[in-house]
Formats: sequence, structure tokens, C-alpha cells
Amino acid sequence: MKIPTSLQPLIDDGLIDAVVRRLKSGKEASVFIVLGTDGQLLCAKAYKDAEQRSFKNLAQYQEGRKTRNSRDARATGKRGRHGRRVQEAEWKNAEVDALYRLAAVGVRVPKPSLVHEGVLLMELVRDAVGDPAPRLGDVELTPDQARQWHAFMVEQIVRMLCAGVIHGDLSEFNVLVDADGPVIIDLPQAVNAAGNNNAFRILERDVNNMRATFGRAAPELLETEYAHEIWALYEDGALTPTTPLTGRFTHDTTAADVEGVLLHIEDERFEAEERQRRREASESP
Repeated sequence: MKIPTSLQPLIDDGLIDAVVRRLKSGKEASVFIVLGTDGQLLCAKAYKDAEQRSFKNLAQYQEGRKTRNSRDARATGKRGRHGRRVQEAEWKNAEVDALYRLAAVGVRVPKPSLVHEGVLLMELVRDAVGDPAPRLGDVELTPDQARQWHAFMVEQIVRMLCAGVIHGDLSEFNVLVDADGPVIIDLPQAVNAAGNNNAFRILERDVNNMRATFGRAAPELLETEYAHEIWALYEDGALTPTTPLTGRFTHDTTAADVEGVLLHIEDERFEAEERQRRREASESP
């Protein structure tokens, strides 16, 4: 096939020998099967520029990410050219950083090789016969398989959270199924769990997406409450990759005492004003 412009630098710099075919084109990147210099097939993910991407509400995912230096941090808060370049670089680096971090703690993700000129080169995930692995949404599940893989994906989400990472866009479209089971892909929007105010809401959506996917084959999974259970343990500092989970959670149904809170605020304001009046009275001649 004709070599895409985005992949030409990998050819020119001797990082790959050939482009085999396009695998898919998504909302933030185009993915190709390429031939490595060792004769092995690899996956090359060429990120689209911001103007071409359709990922919505990007700021909520980037909140809490560490910027490499103070100049870049200031630039990202502005709409200038340098700020846009910094944001683009951070978006493209976020996935490879997350892949390396998650692979190191045992999360099933494609093995990354390198990032070059905005292209991520990584392992090609394959099925049992060596073809590119199908997406989870394209696999017909039995009830037993759904229960088994749901438990596995919950464990993977927990393992990710213990490493400080939330996927942020986890669904049946971002999970592949190789010869050994689910493999998590597509992490450029990965969320910093400790530094993002939207962390629980994003985690809950990821967990519930998995619940809905596997619940189609095993409806009893639709009654589980893993997101709240996981987050409560995480906030208490009691979550580990091997923490036993039940899928049950008791919600606090106690109504907030709004009137009492407002009265307390008013009392505090009155006391503060009284202290100020006494201070001013004591300082007057």
C-alpha cells in the first residue's frame, strides 16, 4: 500500500521496513499493521491533530497531569501556539507513559516499543490463529465466559487504579480479545486518579460500561455496584490488586442537613464579625 505521510519518518529512519495495511481509523488516531525490521508484524498508531480529533471535553481528562516544566505549564493555560503544541505532545505521550506504567504492574495492555514523530509503535494484539484480535464487542459470549471476563476486567481496573491510572474511555470498543482473553487498548485520555476532580465519575463510567457489556450475556452482573465499592476502598487507602470485592455497596441514604449547615455558617460569620468589632474597639484610642 501507499505509505501514509504520518508513517514515512519510521521508514526513513529505519524503524520499520514496510506498511502492510490500515487496521482502523478512530476518533483520535489511525492504526496500521507494519513490518518491523526484525520481520515481526507490529501496530503503528498515528495520532490525529487536535483539529481532526472528535474526543470531547478533553480538559477533564488532562486535569492533574504533570507538565514537564513551568513554562509549559503556563503555556497550556493559554491559547497560544506553544500551549497548543505542549497539549498535543502531552496527549501523544500520555498513552505510551500509561502503557509502560500499566504493563509494569501486570495490566494486560499491548507492549509499547517507541514513539517517533507522533506515531506509537507497539505490539500487534492477535487472536488464536494469528490474525489481528477482534474487539470485545464483536465476540459472542456465553454466560460463563461473560462472568469470567467481567471479573477479570474488574481486577484490571483495580490494578490500574492502584497504579494511579483510570482508563477514561473503557468500553467494548477499547478492549481486544487475544488467545488468552481481554487486552486493554487506547489510553491517550488516561486519567490521573489522585489529581483529577472528575476521577470517580470517570471510573464509574468505565466500570459500568464493562458491567453493561458483560451483563448482556449474564444479566445478574447488572445488579453489581463495583464502582462505588472500589472507590470507597481507594479513598480509605485499603485498595490493593488482590483486595476481595463483592460487587455490593450500601449507599448512604441519610439526607443532608442543609438547614443545619447554613445555620452553622451563619453562626461562624456572626462570631467572626464580633471578633472583628472587639478587635477594632480595643485598637481605638
